[in-house]
Amino acid sequence: MPLNRIKVGVVFGGKSGEHEVSLQSAKSVIEALDPHQYTIVPIGISKSGRWHVGKNAVKSLEEEQKATKKVTSGPSASFINEQVGGLTSVSAQSAPEPLPPTLAGDVDVIIPVMHGTYGEDGSIQGLLELMDVAYVGAGILASAVGLDKIVMKQVFGSVGLPQVRYVGCTRKTWKTRPHEIIDEIERTFGYPCFVKPANLGSSVGITKAKSRTELERAMELAAQYDRKIIVEEGLDVREVEVAVLGNDTPQVSVAGEIVPSNEFYDYKAKYVGGTSKLIIPAELTDEQRNAIATYATQAFQAIDCSGLARVDFFIEKSSGKVIINEINTMPGFTRYSMYPKLWEASGMSYSKLLDTLIQLALERNNEKRELTRSFDAE
Repeated sequence: MPLNRIKVGVVFGGKSGEHEVSLQSAKSVIEALDPHQYTIVPIGISKSGRWHVGKNAVKSLEEEQKATKKVTSGPSASFINEQVGGLTSVSAQSAPEPLPPTLAGDVDVIIPVMHGTYGEDGSIQGLLELMDVAYVGAGILASAVGLDKIVMKQVFGSVGLPQVRYVGCTRKTWKTRPHEIIDEIERTFGYPCFVKPANLGSSVGITKAKSRTELERAMELAAQYDRKIIVEEGLDVREVEVAVLGNDTPQVSVAGEIVPSNEFYDYKAKYVGGTSKLIIPAELTDEQRNAIATYATQAFQAIDCSGLARVDFFIEKSSGKVIINEINTMPGFTRYSMYPKLWEASGMSYSKLLDTLIQLALERNNEKRELTRSFDAE
């Protein structure tokens, strides 16, 4: 084996409602990284926020799976041990630490395969910036804006991207003035509408409401997951997605269409039922394809994204109009997730995609290190 293998830390888990989704993504990433090219360092974060490196990460994952009994397809301890069996020096910590004190010295680049709060919102990205370690994906600003659906839509609106109508509020406002919020929603666009936690992905906590009673229940559910809630106009649409890859000059993949097995593409349709159809490439007119590619690039650059993102669109069935829905700065990354499947259809394998993302992360970090970090006023 070459002696100059890149040391790659794969961070997974975390204090998020998307913890289980993160474990599924991590399994696929660890499996796809070439052990002849990379030294793989698993880094697990429990739901309580404890860090476990190397074999401690495996143990933490195994215990958490037993405790929750909810993860049926996450990475198994035996699988990860086979992939990272040589990491005895990394896994020498006998007990979990609040933060691995030598993490920055142990890895060349981090792949934060974490979704939702504390993983995709700029939190871990800020930590990695302070540690001066390269990492895959968006930086602090793009991560934070990309996760907060309300701020994201405000940014998209500022560059003229077409969107559905929406109403945003805080949990406190909902609790203290629920009738005012409902009146505003009914006055702005009515039913049906979609109620979402503003800072979660993977369709966690999302409900389609068709009446005032359903809207009230949906708001209560969303408020359990986040302090900010967004309600969006419900239209009769097709759901189309593209994958974006790059830093300052991103590439856009072919488009794929989702035909959900449920009434809409909710958590069960994504991860449990497995019967939703993915049509790649999507049947689109040249005008729609061009609009989607243009809007995806504009969205990526508007939030100052880097590395990767999946950009989701609606296409109105009646008019064929393309409407941007949202950008996901750390989309699901299993082999069966839409992001890698879109690149596979565009001619890039899963393993090559990871290689490219690692190189993009190293390039971006090297560029930052070229900046002057001191100022002499004289």
